Amino acid sequence: MHRRTAIELLLTRPALAARWCGLDRLTDGLHGIWLRDMIAGRDDMTLLAHRGSYKTTCLAFSMTAMLLLYPTKNIIFLRKTDEDVVEVLRQVKMLLRTDAMQYLSACIYDEPVQLLRSDMYTVHTTCFSAPRGASQLLGLGTLGSLTGKHADIVLTDDIVNLHDRSSGTERRRIRGVYQELQNIRNPGGRIINTGTPWHPEDAISLMPNVRRYDCWRTGLLSEGKLKALQRSMTPSLFAANYELKHIAAEEALFGQRPPEDGDPLLLRDGMAHIDAAYGGSDFTALTCGRIDGHHAFLYGRLWRKPVDAVMDEIITECDRLQCAPILCETNGDKGYVARELRRRGAAVRTYTEQTNKHIKIGTWLRKWWPDAVFIKGTDRAYIDQILDYTPDAAHDDAPDSAACLLRAMDRHG
Repeated sequence: MHRRTAIELLLTRPALAARWCGLDRLTDGLHGIWLRDMIAGRDDMTLLAHRGSYKTTCLAFSMTAMLLLYPTKNIIFLRKTDEDVVEVLRQVKMLLRTDAMQYLSACIYDEPVQLLRSDMYTVHTTCFSAPRGASQLLGLGTLGSLTGKHADIVLTDDIVNLHDRSSGTERRRIRGVYQELQNIRNPGGRIINTGTPWHPEDAISLMPNVRRYDCWRTGLLSEGKLKALQRSMTPSLFAANYELKHIAAEEALFGQRPPEDGDPLLLRDGMAHIDAAYGGSDFTALTCGRIDGHHAFLYGRLWRKPVDAVMDEIITECDRLQCAPILCETNGDKGYVARELRRRGAAVRTYTEQTNKHIKIGTWLRKWWPDAVFIKGTDRAYIDQILDYTPDAAHDDAPDSAACLLRAMDRHG
C-alpha cells in the first residue's frame, strides 16, 4: 500500500481500519461518521451517545490514528478519574501494536511506528516530531493539575457522570475544569467531547456543536435488550443513560420536578422526620416540612453517612428552620436514634411503622407532590432520589422520609 493510500484510509475510511485492528463492532454507517469527524474535523465537536454505543472505543482509535497522522501535534486526553484514563490509554497502546496499525504506519513512515517511551499516563512514539517538550499524548483525570499544560487537540470522555447528577458541588467543579480547557488549547486547536448528559446544569451544557445519538436512533440495541435495561433501572436513569434525557419516564410516580424557591420562614412551627442509615450504602435523610392550606412546604437533606455522623447537623438544621418535634421510627433501632437526639436536647416523637413503604409513598407523598414547594437549600440529590423512586429503586430514603412526615402532618389523610 502506498503512503498516500494509507493516509487516505485513516482519514476517509477509519471504521474499516478499526476493524482491521480487531474492533469488529464498529460500523461504517454510524461509527465511520464519528471517527471521520474526530480524526479529520477542524471544529470543536460534542458527541453524546448512549451507553454501549462504542463512543469511547471510537475515541481510543481516533487517538491512535492521530498519533500517526499528526506527528507534530500534542494531544491531551481527559477523563473523570486517573483510573479511567489508564484504561483508555492502555487500549491506545494495544491498537498501536496491532499488525494492521504496524502495517499502516510502515506505509506512512517506511518503518513501523513504535512506542518510544510510555507510562500509565503518557504515550510517545517514534514518529513524534513536535518542537515543544510536551508529551505527544498525555492523559489526565479531572482532579489533576491543568496549570501550564497546552495541547493542539484536547479530548474529553465521560467527564460528567452519575456524581454530577446528584452533587451540585461536583457539577460546579467539572464546569470549571471544562472552562479551563479553553486556556489549555493552543491557537487553532480543537476540543472533542464525548459523553452522556446527567443534569441540565452539568458541564455538557457548556459544550458546543452537540450531536445526539440516543438508543432509538443508533439501532445498536435490540428491542428485547432495551426492555431488559428498562426493567433493571429506574426510569430517570434509563432516560439519562439511553435516551439522553433529564426527565423521568411516564411510569415514574413523581415525574414533575416541583419549584425550589420557597422561603425558609415558611417552615416555622413545622415538623421534621429522620430516615436513619446505620452504614453500608444507605443514606440518612432529613425532611422538614409544614402544610399550609393547599401547599406542602418541604426541605430535604441527604447524607451518605450513618446517622451518628450527622446528628448534630440534623439538630442544627431543625433549630434553624424552627421545626419540632423530630419524628423517629423505632422498628429497626429500638429507639436508639430518639434517645441520642433527646440526650442532645432535641424534641423527639417516636412511632412504630406498620404501613408498607410503597403504599405509604404512593399515598401521602404522591398526594402532596403536585402542591409541594421545596425550600431554598434543599439537596438536589434528595429531590432526584424522589424523582427516581420506583418499588425496585436501589435507594428510597428521601421519599420514605417525606412520606412519613406528610402523613403525620396531613390532618385529612
